[in-house]
Amino acid sequence: MLRIILFVALLLSAQLTFGQSAKKPLRVGVVGLVHSHVNGILNKVYKQQNQADIEIVGIAEPNRDLAERLAKRFGFDMKLVYPTIAEMLDKTKPEAVTDFGRIVDHKKTVEACAPRGIHVMVEKPLATSFADAQQMEALSKKHKTQLLTNYETTWYGSNHKAYALANTDKVIGDLRKIVVHDGHQGPKEINVNQEFFEWLTDPVTNGAGALFDFGCYGANLSTWLMHNQRPLSVLAVTQQIKPDIYPKVDDEGTIILTYPKTQTIIQASWNWPFARKDMEVYGQTGYVFTVDGTKMRIRLKDEKAEHLAEATQADAPASDSFTYLARLLHGETKPDELTSLDNNMIVMEILDAARQSAKTGKAVSLKPKL
Repeated sequence: MLRIILFVALLLSAQLTFGQSAKKPLRVGVVGLVHSHVNGILNKVYKQQNQADIEIVGIAEPNRDLAERLAKRFGFDMKLVYPTIAEMLDKTKPEAVTDFGRIVDHKKTVEACAPRGIHVMVEKPLATSFADAQQMEALSKKHKTQLLTNYETTWYGSNHKAYALANTDKVIGDLRKIVVHDGHQGPKEINVNQEFFEWLTDPVTNGAGALFDFGCYGANLSTWLMHNQRPLSVLAVTQQIKPDIYPKVDDEGTIILTYPKTQTIIQASWNWPFARKDMEVYGQTGYVFTVDGTKMRIRLKDEKAEHLAEATQADAPASDSFTYLARLLHGETKPDELTSLDNNMIVMEILDAARQSAKTGKAVSLKPKL
């Protein structure tokens, strides 16, 4: 009897191992190499050689010199590189694409992919205008494809633990104020590459300067914490503190979102003394601060001082956006609200209103949806 039990156990173990090894990675196409966040997927696949969940089957990039530089750095074959999205899609047939091009070109990527039934994940923000975002949304829904937006902060365990404390456990009471700080010293100051710098500092290709580049994080997190509630009004102030470096766009932006019983203050800047992505969430009876991806500070009612807390990677939906994308499309995880199209349509409405408010000096009221 013992031998039979051992034999069955070994058989089940072998079947499990075979099932795991036979699982195919998600076939991913990369659109554009001009956004330096592309280093993340290239590093994952070619340096860490962690290809269990994704496989890069093609790259669309017309700048041959840039592609060759990155090929030399990361070790991918230049045979993967195609001059156009259409050719890359037709020749390699990916299941999904990740877009690392200019924000203004996100719409073109969706226009090429959605009719082919190919899912798309873009780097934040979703688009340069709410109008473009609406067209992208319509295409995605028509062709029943995923259209996701990736933010670094989505993969911070601290943000998800803060959300749970505020909204699931409700330990700080009803939300009253959310303050989000995002940014760094400036693109030039942190030495981004020239291809990235050129479009990031152009209002046409990026939508704005720091206002869009980092204001989108706060809009994304606030919309999530407020259960996709659209704010009543949006007020924004921008400045050009370094016009000699950034003559076309703002490098400092503050956005105030007004909800019926809550305010959100988004502080987006290319003038911080160091890089930061942190958040303060205040309720009626306490607060939760996220310091970075794991560290937190919490003070609750009747506590005389705040205490430290630590989140883990397990508190986030996945370790990174590419692992999440593969799991989502393979049906192994539920959709994440921060990357979702519903959330990011509201983000785009907020950013559009913020740009208009900064230009006119007046708050913009968001009309109720019919």
